[in-house]
Amino acid sequence: MVMNVAPPLLFLGMRVERFADDWTSAEVSLKVRRWNSNHNGAAPGWSLFAMTDPFFGMMAYGQLGSGYRVWNTTAEIEFLAPGRDTVRSTMVMPRELVDEIRRATADGAKSVTNHEA
Repeated sequence: MVMNVAPPLLFLGMRVERFADDWTSAEVSLKVRRWNSNHNGAAPGWSLFAMTDPFFGMMAYGQLGSGYRVWNTTAEIEFLAPGRDTVRSTMVMPRELVDEIRRATADGAKSVTNHEA
């Protein structure tokens, strides 16, 4: 997959395992190594954000098309356990949600949605 050679993903040790042809889901992994871990040997927050940040926007834009502007504005992580081996994230952007975004923006209004990975 061509995304796997993008410098931000490649140098962080991330890999796009699967990206749905219809832009509805993506699976990404991060293999934690000495050079991409924090002082505790775990995946640092910035690499976890990098695993998800571009993908929700890509999935929304891929389904909405070029007539829309898609932005990520905020993000948060609740750390449940340190990621010390391989961290995986599955992100989903259902067509029903994209249809809701289209309806909400039909008159030019802004739409804000929240997503969980």
